[in-house]
Amino acid sequence: MQAKAVARTVRIAPRKARLVVDLIRGKQIGEAVAILKHTPKAASPIIEKVLNSAVANAEHNYDLDANELLVSEAYVDEGPTLKRFRPRAMGRASKINKRTSHITIVVSEKKEG
Repeated sequence: MQAKAVARTVRIAPRKARLVVDLIRGKQIGEAVAILKHTPKAASPIIEKVLNSAVANAEHNYDLDANELLVSEAYVDEGPTLKRFRPRAMGRASKINKRTSHITIVVSEKKEG
């Protein structure tokens, strides 16, 4: 049995969020939360919030024990990009892409045996 949580259109670049998500993939919930609390990246609190949501979904919707869960899947997809312009010298403008992410975390029970 597995439960998931998705945060859509989060204002952080997917490339930066993937660095943090890669740290917790395959870990037990307690260990994953500890890693996120001690990782000095902007994506850490966002990903921790999604992880806690996935655990809450597992407990509430599927009556799973939080101590028996692990992060079975964790991935970051690219969301819509906000396009902005920055003034430059001599009346020119340069484009700035403000990237967004869709963060998905799936938790499941540990395999017995």
